[in-house]
Amino acid sequence: MEIYRTVEAFYDDNVEYEWQRLERHRIEYEITRRYLDIYIPEESRILDVGGGPGRYSIYLASQGHNVTLLDLSSKNILLAKTKAEEQGIQLESFIHCNALELNHHIKGQFDAVLCMGPFYHLTDEVQRHIVIDKCVNVLKPGGILFVSFISAFAPIIDMIRGNPHMILDTKDRLLDYLKDGTNIVSEENPGFTDAWFENPANIEDIMKKYPLEKLVITAIEGMLSSNERTINSLPEDCFNAFIELSMKLSTNPMTWGSCEHMLYIGRRSES
Repeated sequence: MEIYRTVEAFYDDNVEYEWQRLERHRIEYEITRRYLDIYIPEESRILDVGGGPGRYSIYLASQGHNVTLLDLSSKNILLAKTKAEEQGIQLESFIHCNALELNHHIKGQFDAVLCMGPFYHLTDEVQRHIVIDKCVNVLKPGGILFVSFISAFAPIIDMIRGNPHMILDTKDRLLDYLKDGTNIVSEENPGFTDAWFENPANIEDIMKKYPLEKLVITAIEGMLSSNERTINSLPEDCFNAFIELSMKLSTNPMTWGSCEHMLYIGRRSES
């Protein structure tokens, strides 16, 4: 379980940075938030698995939902409690545990489950299956599951946007992520933390293994990803127009290679 200690330590050491991440990445937050609003019924009971310091949990609770936040990082959980208290928002509960162990801590079933973090770091295919299976098992029949993935194209996009001078040193490794999305940090590969990058073309087949009806597979940032800073700085009406444009385009698989995050939304079968 060394990888999980590595990931937990990363988030414990970067808790404020992680809270601010969705302020920096407004496009990701706004599009994800809109999909949550579209597909989660009013006054739902929601489980946010791997929800970090609680950006989405706190938002959903503010909309009248009953939310439980579960995360690997104890400091993420502590910050989520603080942020919720500051905003006068009450969550049903806060749980510090690994997503692989969620069944030991969760009681009852949920109208919606968010798994929008664990797949970023589960490098073992069997463990990814276990987590989705556990998430499905705590969904009510007809409940909605949200699963996020870091795209295998994300490291390429990030390099082009921030460090294009590194292409000679990184080209082969970046292309390898499309075949094997495993990212393990080392002296030779510093940066993020241990992570899994999924080829968007694989997502539908992966999720077909579960008793779920596919509702949507979409790129999150879509074609906006490479111009994120410019779009973030636009007047609000222009920003929202780009969000609406992206949501109309980003379910088209032709756009998936241009994004950093993917989102699958499915409904658990009634049987």
